[in-house]
Amino acid sequence: MSSVVLITGAATGIGNLTARALAEAGHTVYASMRNPDGRNANRVQELLDFAKQGDLDVRIVELDVQNQESADNAVKAILDDAGRLDTVVHNAGHLYVGYVEAFTAEDIARLFDINAIGIQRVNRAALPHMRERRSGTLLYVGSTTSVVVPPFLGPYVASKFAADALAQVTAYEVGQFGIETTIVMPGPFTQGTEHFPHADHAADRQVAEAYSALDPMVARNEEATESLFRPGVDADPAAVADEIARVLALPAGTRPFRTVVDFTDAGVDEVNQVVRKAQESFLTRMGFGQLLQVKR
Repeated sequence: MSSVVLITGAATGIGNLTARALAEAGHTVYASMRNPDGRNANRVQELLDFAKQGDLDVRIVELDVQNQESADNAVKAILDDAGRLDTVVHNAGHLYVGYVEAFTAEDIARLFDINAIGIQRVNRAALPHMRERRSGTLLYVGSTTSVVVPPFLGPYVASKFAADALAQVTAYEVGQFGIETTIVMPGPFTQGTEHFPHADHAADRQVAEAYSALDPMVARNEEATESLFRPGVDADPAAVADEIARVLALPAGTRPFRTVVDFTDAGVDEVNQVVRKAQESFLTRMGFGQLLQVKR
């Protein structure tokens, strides 16, 4: 069944690929991004040309996840235009690379503001409508880094941990209003996104210099990541978009709470199963087992 979908951070990378995959699956896609009439104008035109060629329904909406008014306005525009909003794909994110100590508190606060608090802003804009309808889906593009915790990405990993925790606890609560949650956890990709090319680095260069003995490790980080891929495997981020399309095509009530798209065989699925079992036991012993099920 087709639905009305909002995707954050749809200008590039996984968000852009997801906009295309969901449109091809028959959904009405609102591809959101910052500055659609400015620096992202070319991205907008590419998406619209893609939609026109395939007779697909892709619409552009401006949304800056660092601004609550922007999130509110984007959701209002969608509701005014389409009359409903069925799914939010939380994809917008940013990457920092460097030594943790060299990032200022302000650096890390900015990254949390994008990767975690931005989710909260969009949810606060979208959830009143979903709660009123007693239906909807929140789909989060998480990260296997919140399980495997790779080096030299400390603030990013911490922000993805925070976003994952926020998604989980939100799921307990909104599930009682018929709203489903899925967390899609991509593994690393060294090609096909602009995460690494657009990554920011630590502001305190003096402290970063103090860690210069580790610079050779940082320099070969991408090569080290690629070495994790099995020979012949094409680690294409389009696989994440395809998985999101697969999940949203499933009937309501049958979608997984988590799903992993990882070409490094990091064992994240196994860890997720153990953690989920412990969570289910803990909540059940508290007498809150009902929070584990979406109320119909």
